[in-house]
Order: sequence, then structure tokens, then C-alpha cells
Amino acid sequence: MSIDRPVVVLGGSGFVGRHLTRALVDAGHRVVVPTRGDARSHGTLTFVQGDVFDPAFLARVVDGAGAVANLVGILNEPGDDGRQFERVFVELPDLLMAAMRDAGVHRLLQMSALHAGAGESHYLKARGRAEDHVRASTLKWTLLRPSVIAGPGDGLFNRFDALLRFAPALPVGRADARFQPVWVGDVAQAFVQALRRDDSVREAYDLVGPRVMTLRQIIEATAAARGRMRAVIALPDALGRVQAEVGEHLPGKPISRDNWRSLQLDSVSDDDGLARLGITRTDPLERIDEILGIALRAG
Repeated sequence: MSIDRPVVVLGGSGFVGRHLTRALVDAGHRVVVPTRGDARSHGTLTFVQGDVFDPAFLARVVDGAGAVANLVGILNEPGDDGRQFERVFVELPDLLMAAMRDAGVHRLLQMSALHAGAGESHYLKARGRAEDHVRASTLKWTLLRPSVIAGPGDGLFNRFDALLRFAPALPVGRADARFQPVWVGDVAQAFVQALRRDDSVREAYDLVGPRVMTLRQIIEATAAARGRMRAVIALPDALGRVQAEVGEHLPGKPISRDNWRSLQLDSVSDDDGLARLGITRTDPLERIDEILGIALRAG
């Protein structure tokens, strides 16, 4: 696409969105980010105040854009009926695609998730329905489907780091569930490269890191980075379900019923979508100090 027209990034204020907006600006793009906060501008990065669920606002914000990246997402929902996942992952993309068609904007980069549509979790089912709607559209779409994403301020290593601060042992359900943590900077670059490449149109890319890790290994690596001795207690599935049931009702939902359902599927892939986009994968463990905000060790 021409860099003369801006890229609109929905979810540009979030964890991945902040990395993506910087990467797009560094690549020479003008970037527009819808926000619930104050409108402001920083060079070629503009924040526009409004509600992305308002069709009139969406129409205004995408008018004149060269492309749109949709990163809006949630990991948990109030309750456990799938309605909020449906609203965020299906209804919003539908509103967005309608606004893009009306404005004559054809290029869409859609954040999805590894194994979208598989399993029994409301999260993955809604992600899958969103993919179906995107694939059925006439837009020039690309689907980006990451495993768990690692980086400074993430909800993976940093979440366990907070839990391990005082707990001498951590009971965990599905401790042997497997993941391929992907570096947040690589995910941002995947969007940038997909935007540049005509051959990424109507393609889906699994975004996974170079290392497969169990949930136990992720927790142990987090503790080791701090020099902490912590035990991981692997719970049998019956107790894991109880833990998820209790977590469902705790503030912030450290684990929920839907998280438990998602954990039944390993978040791994043999498809190296980053390599297909010309990106060499970063091993998040080699940047664990940066992820956790630990000052670099001398020597």
C-alpha cells in the first residue's frame, strides 16, 4: 500500500498495539489510533477519541485510510456465556468491515489466535467465527494467528512473576500444556511485513516462537530469572477444574473456566508464519530480563 495514506490501528493502545504503532511509524507510515482517551498527536502518530463500536465513528476514522489493522481483543469476559467474546471478536470486525467497504478501504490485517475455531472455549470459538467472516469478505485480508505473546508488560511471564513474588509454590492445572511463546516485536513486524507484501493477501500466518515450552517450564523460567526457588505443583485435571472454577470468581480472573477450556489444546504449530514473512524468530527466553524489567546482570 502507499504510505501516503494512513494505517488505522484498532487496539493500538494495547500491549501488541503499542509495539505495532511504533513499528509502522519507524517504517514510514502515518498511523491513526482510535482511543477512549484524549485525542492527541505525536509526529505521524495520531490518536482519535471515539467508540469503535459506534458505526458512525468507525466510518469517520477509516475514511481515507490505506489499510486497517484490528488488534482489539480480550482474554476474559464477565460471566461465562461467550457474549462478550462474540461482541469483541465477531460483531466488531463485522462493523469494521462494513465501514471499510463503504469507505472504499480494502486492506485488512486481522489479529486472530492460534487454533481459532478449535476446541470448546468461547474465546477460540469466537475467534474462529471472526476468521470465517473475514475469509468470506471481499476485502484484501490477512490473518495473523499468534501463540501466547511475550514481551515487557505481557500477560504471560509477568503474570506469573507477580504470582511468584510471595508464593513458595504454585499449584497449576494442565502444567504440561505446551506453548510456543512468540516475541511481541516479531508479531509487530509480521503485521508490517504483511502490509508490504502482495503475496500476504488472503493468507493466514501462524506466529510462533522457536521454543516449545510447557506451562510448568514457563513458570520455572520466570522464577529462575529472578533467582527464586519456587515449586510448581501439577494438579490433576479434577483439581485443575476446581481451580478454574474458583478463579472465575476472583478479581481479575487469574484463571477462568474458559482459560481451562483453552488449555485443553496445545498452543503450538509447525507452520512458521514468521519465516514465511521473512522474519527470523526471536527466542523470548533470551530476553527474559527485558520482559520482566530486570536490570541487565553485570558480566
